[in-house]
Amino acid sequence: MIMLHKNKGLNKAGLKKAKPAKDWKPKSLLGKAWYFIWYDDSPLSWIANVVLAYVLIKFIVYPGLGLLLGTHYPIVAVVSNSMEHNSDFDSWWQNNEDYYLALNITKDGFEDYPFHNGFNRGDIMFLLGKAPKDIQVGDILVFQSKKPYPIIHRVIDKQEKGMWVFQTKGDNNRGQIKDFELDETRVLESQAIGRAVVRLPWLGYVKIWFVDLLNLMGLGR
Repeated sequence: MIMLHKNKGLNKAGLKKAKPAKDWKPKSLLGKAWYFIWYDDSPLSWIANVVLAYVLIKFIVYPGLGLLLGTHYPIVAVVSNSMEHNSDFDSWWQNNEDYYLALNITKDGFEDYPFHNGFNRGDIMFLLGKAPKDIQVGDILVFQSKKPYPIIHRVIDKQEKGMWVFQTKGDNNRGQIKDFELDETRVLESQAIGRAVVRLPWLGYVKIWFVDLLNLMGLGR
């Protein structure tokens, strides 16, 4: 029969209790670092955890996803409302059909496009790298312009002129943008980053709020 011991250092089986991890004080440098990161409750430990998470995501997780998905931008946060529909599809189409019918894009055709109901500012989009020749009209293309962030708009035309040249447009925009920083009437294949394939709603606001905070502090671009 197992005896109950009065000694607080022993358990019911008479074995010595293991010290809780938080009471364990390592002596080696590696052990102290491990203890500081995982068990220390000090503000410095929390800061170290945030920095470590950032480093792991930026230099291991993000590049790993990029290698897997075939693009150096595997994940992007939507920072504008240019792809929002703000209504059901039928109402949105009624307000925009003239523009797309002029491009021989019908309502039925548009409904077969990826993300035909658009997406919102603050969404996270996962990208898949794809050869320019395989990107189709209707796909959501992420490409680099002279703006400091990638553009994510829908392909509305595609032509081969020695290289693939795309035209894009935001679903929520009345027309294409053409200025010094962004010319949607001529997006070269070398500017293409990837095609959006998966959407996670609202998670991108973490990045947007962080960038807005940096801008308020005068640290943004």
